[in-house]
Amino acid sequence: MAKVSEDSNNPDERDVGRYRIQAVAEMTGVSAATLRAWERRYGIPSPSRTASAYRLYSDRDIALVRQVRELCEGGMAPSQAAQVVLTRDEAPPPPIERPATDADAHALAVQRILDAVDRFDADQLESAVKHALFLGPSVTVFEAILAPTLNAIGARWEEGSLSVGQEHLAAELIGNAVRYVLRLVQPEGANRVALLACFADEEHVTPLYGIALRFAEWGFKTVMLGGRTPTYALRHAVAEVNPDIVGLSLTITPPPYRARELIDGYAEACGQIPWIVGGKAAPELGEQVSERGGIIAPSDPRLLRELVERLLAARSAATRH
Repeated sequence: MAKVSEDSNNPDERDVGRYRIQAVAEMTGVSAATLRAWERRYGIPSPSRTASAYRLYSDRDIALVRQVRELCEGGMAPSQAAQVVLTRDEAPPPPIERPATDADAHALAVQRILDAVDRFDADQLESAVKHALFLGPSVTVFEAILAPTLNAIGARWEEGSLSVGQEHLAAELIGNAVRYVLRLVQPEGANRVALLACFADEEHVTPLYGIALRFAEWGFKTVMLGGRTPTYALRHAVAEVNPDIVGLSLTITPPPYRARELIDGYAEACGQIPWIVGGKAAPELGEQVSERGGIIAPSDPRLLRELVERLLAARSAATRH
């Protein structure tokens, strides 16, 4: 959720497009098809568009859609309901209480989730996680809220302040939310595919979902193989999916003999497909990965995107020749 300056040249924060159509459908109870129809027929809502022509709905759009829905439920025709709501909207909206900064909102969301985990309250936990999903773009929600929360839960479990049951409950609900967000942001009609997996002995899938959200943001359809992906499974997936790029995640360094075995297997599985290895343990295997034609992913997302685009451009040029 971007912080909006008080400068008079900037739009009202309520008018800033930040939500994709499926998220709005979930929030308002109005289907995506109906949202498009209302926009076309009545001019409500009126989302902005990204450079790729995806609709981005604002807080005001959501409020207007809810008002139209309520009037329709009361028996009013959609056309009349839209006219009434648009007339009402000409009046200045009441001020909305918000945290002072985005960072405050994100920190508060993390704390709400952790408090629910501490109380072992599944309903409150689910509510807190759902609330967090609407605090900005998907990558921001993941990197500023969900990933830090999972890290904090893991640390508390390791120090013994959380039970196994609490850790499992949190991991399940937050994991479901991350998977839901990833499905929600998959680009429509994407013509590029990223195949993502964890090393065969790797169970920590959270970083993999973080990079999957990045790839989706960059216009890739992401195909997830998840944790503990053996080399033969990757080979089969590459053959069936024919991805443009393969990404592997590694947070715990395997023993030297095992690392060599896996790197050789993944290199053979990828063949001519560019493949990159990311995660906090990846740099330790940099030389071996490089020897087999792979590349260690930079930690900076901007540099990673530049790397991905260079790899794909080089492959495209080689294919043409």
